[in-house]
Amino acid sequence: MSAPRPPVPRYGTGALADLAPSVLAALGVPGEVNVLGLPELPRACVLLVDGLGWEQLRAHPDEAPYLNAMDGGPITAGFPATTVTSLGSLATGLPPGGHGLLGVQVAVPGTGRLLNCLRWRDDSVDPAVFQPAPTAYERAAADGVAVGYAALGHYRGSGLSRATVRGAEYLAADGLGQLVGRAAEGLRRGGRAYVTAYHADLDGTGHRFGVASADWRHQLRFVDVLAQRIASVLPAGSALYVTADHGMVDPSERVDADTVPELGEGVALLGGDARCRYVYSEPGAHADVLAAWKGVLGDRAWVVSRDEAAGAGWFGPLAPGMAERVGDVIAVPHADLAITASAREPWLAGMVGMHGSLVAAEQLVPLLRTVRP
Repeated sequence: MSAPRPPVPRYGTGALADLAPSVLAALGVPGEVNVLGLPELPRACVLLVDGLGWEQLRAHPDEAPYLNAMDGGPITAGFPATTVTSLGSLATGLPPGGHGLLGVQVAVPGTGRLLNCLRWRDDSVDPAVFQPAPTAYERAAADGVAVGYAALGHYRGSGLSRATVRGAEYLAADGLGQLVGRAAEGLRRGGRAYVTAYHADLDGTGHRFGVASADWRHQLRFVDVLAQRIASVLPAGSALYVTADHGMVDPSERVDADTVPELGEGVALLGGDARCRYVYSEPGAHADVLAAWKGVLGDRAWVVSRDEAAGAGWFGPLAPGMAERVGDVIAVPHADLAITASAREPWLAGMVGMHGSLVAAEQLVPLLRTVRP
């Protein structure tokens, strides 16, 4: 059986990258385009729930009655469907190829090493240089909008935060009640306000226990209450938008790149993660590496060259210098499969829930809204 044709994220018409420019345009910031047709109001809050896929949300109406009753529908996260990349798109209003946060683990061109963009422990990589695009928060603040970003306090000052939250006042919130409180405070500042509230626990529960687990369903109930509580404290002239960075699946089959010899031959670096692998080949070995990965994975994954993925629009337009961050070979499972590396990445090999692929369960995220005129 041949592999299905890979879908392409709806950049420019209905992707997460379109949300920030649409919000800013609705707030009256000049030069922004309201692709999503959001209502013109002076205050907006975006609640980003890490790991809340559209398909998973719609499958659990009893656990999330408030969210399932909100107006809205699905948009695409972008490729790869992972937190780093989606936070970059939400922050800048650009597809992944424009901001360059192209996955969890990407090459730092010319260095022969990977950067883990979540942990960002390489102090030689300046976040403001690695992600050089102006953020929507900077653009809003420059036009006089009061801008806040509410999230866990220990994320403040991290490399990823410095890459994506520039221009916003960081509002530390170490619990659900604090997240509601910080969002309410931020929305009441100035004549116009834009607040992003980020909640991570649903994603962490899915990674540890899986999206099919009772634990995940119980956590979803708290997320539903969180959205309802933020909606209840909206000041007049406000909109609340609930979205996510990716969905999630629980793949039961594993291919371990550290124990399959063919997957290591000619490979200099292995980046990405289990549902979107970036394979960096040794000089002169590209064709052999591509053939080997296709041979091992067969019709369970889309295995393409970097040029093929870029040409198909997976990343959106690639800004100068960004292509080199992506693997020479890209392997994206669409079947019930994870590509692990047990020796190099024990933290990833032990996860139950995973994401990153182009399939709908990972790619589709909600864009829901409620308005208080």
